[in-house]
Amino acid sequence: MKFIDEASIFVGAGDGGRGCVSFRREKFIPKGGPDGGDGGKGGDVIILTTTRRRTLYQFRHKKNFKAKNGVYGQGGQKSGKQGEDLIIEVPPGTLITNADTGETIIDCIADGEPFIIAKGGLGGKGNRRFSSSTNRSPRYAQPGLPGDFFNLKLDLKLLADVGIIGFPNAGKSTLISRISSARPKIADYPFTTLTPNLGVVTPDWGEPFAVADTPGLIEGAHEGTGLGIKFLRHIERNRILLHLIDCTSISPEEPLKSYNAINHELAGFSQTLVEKKQVVVLNKMDMPETDISAAAFRAAVGNIPVYEISAITGSGVKNLVKELNKIINPPDTDDND
Repeated sequence: MKFIDEASIFVGAGDGGRGCVSFRREKFIPKGGPDGGDGGKGGDVIILTTTRRRTLYQFRHKKNFKAKNGVYGQGGQKSGKQGEDLIIEVPPGTLITNADTGETIIDCIADGEPFIIAKGGLGGKGNRRFSSSTNRSPRYAQPGLPGDFFNLKLDLKLLADVGIIGFPNAGKSTLISRISSARPKIADYPFTTLTPNLGVVTPDWGEPFAVADTPGLIEGAHEGTGLGIKFLRHIERNRILLHLIDCTSISPEEPLKSYNAINHELAGFSQTLVEKKQVVVLNKMDMPETDISAAAFRAAVGNIPVYEISAITGSGVKNLVKELNKIINPPDTDDND
């Protein structure tokens, strides 16, 4: 399945059924009164946020969605059946806007949250509704009202508590596979990760939290270079950023080169990303002479906390998860003494 995070669709609610013009016909009652029933209401189009969906793949080929129309009214004061609602499922993190006006309609966040995005038209009244002392035989009924319809733009931005960022081959996929049940593709060449991966971490205390591993950024990503520009927007929804740096790539002469380069790309894309809390992590500490590079980085970065791990061996990972959990689920000192 391809990771589809943008889609344009048309949604149309059902039209209301028309009212009925009918007169009662009974034995020995030659002039029966009006008995035309009302038309049924058209079906609504409902957006349902659900974790059963991970991407917008379902909209790759199907673009038009129409709820059922209400049924016409009938004689004998029988109202028409209401049109069946149409439910469209989307993953959490889907932002829905009106494609014609650019207006934001709904930001789908909570699992199981329904939202009526297009209301069905009301059914028309049958002729029995218009009977009065001065109009005993009305020969007209209302038509049903049309349902709402919209052209919509769907934009999926992954929701995660922690977003892992860094250059290609920094070890992001290895780390997420180490701390969660996610099993991304892992290889020793650039751009192994072609789609975002989402994993759930179960800490020693507090609620489980979600971690997103996005494709590696490269210099110029915010201008469209490489794959990063396509996924930079996904980390806008992350609560904190885990800035993962390959310690073997750190030069003692320019220890902050890769660190500053990534932050430059974040700033070029959105000021919101720059303002997010970052946890800086040096990876691949199992490799030779990385202690020298780590020391140079620490000296250059100043008072910013820096964590050292080896995602491949697991060294330091447990402590890192503990520190992340303190941020996501601040411990109650009374309960965790």
